[in-house]
Amino acid sequence: MIPYTYSLHKINDQINFGFSADDYSRFKFGDDLVSKSFGKDLADGFIKYYLQENFITEQIVVISSPYCFIPTATFAMKNAFVSQLNRWLVAHGGLVVQEAKVHRTITYKEDYGGLSAEERMKLIGNDSFHIDKDFLEGKTLLFLDDIKITGSHERMILKMVKEYGLKNDIHMLYFAELVNKDIHPNIENQLNYHLVKTIFDLDEIIKSGNFAVNTRIVKYILNSDFEDFSIFIERQTAEFMNSLYDLSLGNSYHTIPSYEGNLNHLKNQLHQQSYKVS
Repeated sequence: MIPYTYSLHKINDQINFGFSADDYSRFKFGDDLVSKSFGKDLADGFIKYYLQENFITEQIVVISSPYCFIPTATFAMKNAFVSQLNRWLVAHGGLVVQEAKVHRTITYKEDYGGLSAEERMKLIGNDSFHIDKDFLEGKTLLFLDDIKITGSHERMILKMVKEYGLKNDIHMLYFAELVNKDIHPNIENQLNYHLVKTIFDLDEIIKSGNFAVNTRIVKYILNSDFEDFSIFIERQTAEFMNSLYDLSLGNSYHTIPSYEGNLNHLKNQLHQQSYKVS
């Protein structure tokens, strides 16, 4: 089965991406305003360059990039994508979309964006992906992701599709895609950290009133230098600290040795706050 692939932006050089690198960095670290913009633009592009000529009459299921407990940045983008797509489908007599989740068991903590194609596949190859096959029967599947660099994630999705014996029409949709194979895959990290250089750069995003938590920002905070982490946490609200701790437990980050010091400090801070309140 060969899926249809669509990417809104084609990355062909290391300077001009066709979109703001600062915005992309903000998006990866939870800026929901940028997420909404990216999701709307992706939906508009897919409608213009595919759906207008290839209207899908059967039920569409939109599936964000796989995750365990904490959503990825793509999840926030997906929400705006679905809203924009639904408006167009209803205006043209179509069915509103359904959603499904690919459950993912993650086996690593490394920063994926700085790795080569071979390193990526070796790392992600140990993960497991699961989906509700019966729910998907007879429906057209749109798998969303923010960026395609080497295609490792796509190969894992298609491996899952094969293992489950899915016969659905499948579309792989990306906000951006690296099309120049002479560019090293670590350009992804160039984009991810274009604006966010230190943990303190997260403050403005978190306190903007348009923050959507995701796996990247949680891992980045937990992996920070202990001294920086301590200063950063003292500046956050009790609500944020509680959320960070609960999300970390939900993703089993308490089992990762390199996160242990920061998580223990966070736990102690929460206990002190609870003691003061009581």
